Amino acid sequence: MSEGIQGIPQTAEQETIGSKEDKEARAAQEAAGVEQTGVSGRAAPRAVHGDADFTNPLRDPRDRRLPRIAGPSGLVIFGVTGDLSRKKLMPAVYDLANRGLLPPGFSLVGFARRDWEDQDFAQVVHDAVREHARTPFREEVWQQLAEGMRFIPGDFDDDTAFKQLRSAVEELDASRGTSGNYAFYLSVPPKFFPKVVQQLKKHGLAHAAEGSWRRAVIEKPFGHDLDSACELNAIVHDVFDPEQVFRIDHYLGKETVQNILALRFANTMFEPIWNRSYVDHVQITMAEDIGIGGRAGYYDGIGAARDVIQNHLLQLMALTAMEEPAAFDAASLLAEKLKVLKAVRLPQDLGRHTVRGQYAAAWQGGTKVNGYLEEEGIDQASTTDTYAAVKLQVDNRRWAGVPFYLRTGKRLGRRVTEIAVVFQRAPHSPFDSTATEELGQNAIVIRVQPDEGMTVRFGSKVPGTSMEIRDVTMDFAYGESFTETSPEAYERLILDVLLGDANLFPRHQEVEESWKILDPIEQYWATHGRPAQYASGSWGPAEADEMLARDGRSWRRP
Repeated sequence: MSEGIQGIPQTAEQETIGSKEDKEARAAQEAAGVEQTGVSGRAAPRAVHGDADFTNPLRDPRDRRLPRIAGPSGLVIFGVTGDLSRKKLMPAVYDLANRGLLPPGFSLVGFARRDWEDQDFAQVVHDAVREHARTPFREEVWQQLAEGMRFIPGDFDDDTAFKQLRSAVEELDASRGTSGNYAFYLSVPPKFFPKVVQQLKKHGLAHAAEGSWRRAVIEKPFGHDLDSACELNAIVHDVFDPEQVFRIDHYLGKETVQNILALRFANTMFEPIWNRSYVDHVQITMAEDIGIGGRAGYYDGIGAARDVIQNHLLQLMALTAMEEPAAFDAASLLAEKLKVLKAVRLPQDLGRHTVRGQYAAAWQGGTKVNGYLEEEGIDQASTTDTYAAVKLQVDNRRWAGVPFYLRTGKRLGRRVTEIAVVFQRAPHSPFDSTATEELGQNAIVIRVQPDEGMTVRFGSKVPGTSMEIRDVTMDFAYGESFTETSPEAYERLILDVLLGDANLFPRHQEVEESWKILDPIEQYWATHGRPAQYASGSWGPAEADEMLARDGRSWRRP
């Protein structure tokens, strides 16, 4: 095939995909008020009138054919040289631009302790995008994005660096038309949160002029217990109003998690049985097949419960158990999730109904792996949990008496996150025990990752002359049911920050309520023995199986 215009795919399949993406990008940019120039599809901004509330008068908000597009804005990433920024944030920004969801004048500013020039930073972003971006690399998109990149070298207590940051923001306002709208992403260790937000306040970066906005984006962990979370909330809210603070829980950006609400409240067939009259118990699992890697400094002293249960799993539990919100907006979702978290009750005997463990050396996936205490940088006396399982109750009319089992761990059988709603057995069966000996309990399983989708398990007769009933599954997979691929969680969340949509972000009240649930468990573990050992590649310690066996139940094998 002859060589075409630079940057346009050459195979027939690539041409189809490329032209489809070009059309989508052009349509999105036109909806945002952007004129197209040239064959490459590179866009040039129209005149900006400085009104942050400007909307395209030709666009009907009810029209779902065009996606939501961020208005004039910029993103400042602190700690831009870290793994999170390189593998997730910068590729997500490129993917949003490639899909036509960012304004043509969008600006990206990096802040870190590196002696780099702007072009050095642009090269780092380029390499990260090439390696980790979800969408194909297009030179014209990259060039437009690169024109708005700046880098500020310095420490977090360096006043000169923050003065340079303010100058860069003001210069980008003039040259790129960002209208003073900036989100500050704190991709830094939690101990630096207070210093960064205080520096933003000191140098006037947290304050937005009338008609503009400033927002702070904060990664977990948000505190290590209730007291530290409250203290951090007070510091952050002294600089940014609560509605300006976006706490990232990337699980809430996953399509399958958002589908929990669609599954329950957009259908009639599930909600009538989503209660104590029909549900026997709920299991929420987040398993990883890797160890701590090189994260000993971060992980030791925090552990699985603080790292995962306090945020990810309690958020999944709240979405699974909440009542129908009045509307799909941040305030309504917050109100219903808070009701669930406040209704959570811990078991009276924490020794019998909570388990913590540490992975031990074993063969996993054909490779001999170290135990947690053998990992580099880990103290031999460490009691940090790499596995945690807890039983919780929700004391309200819908869920009274239904246990919620939450578990997470490293070096388990495989990487998987799922929510399993397990139903009670039929109250009466006309079939004899031999006909139903292979029949389990009905279940709805929502797979969050890696095979995003949902499975419904129920009993069906086995073909043949005898009456034999066996479990079968009905499966829905995102990859098979929809022609478009799901965006990465960080794509959705970064776009929501720029749009000011807080639906998928935990608010400070949820963070504090979650710590109220976990703190008593952590305090109990701190004074009662050591974590149980479990072989790497297994599904956790025997004590966790015994915990469910005492209730007459067993863990699902994902």
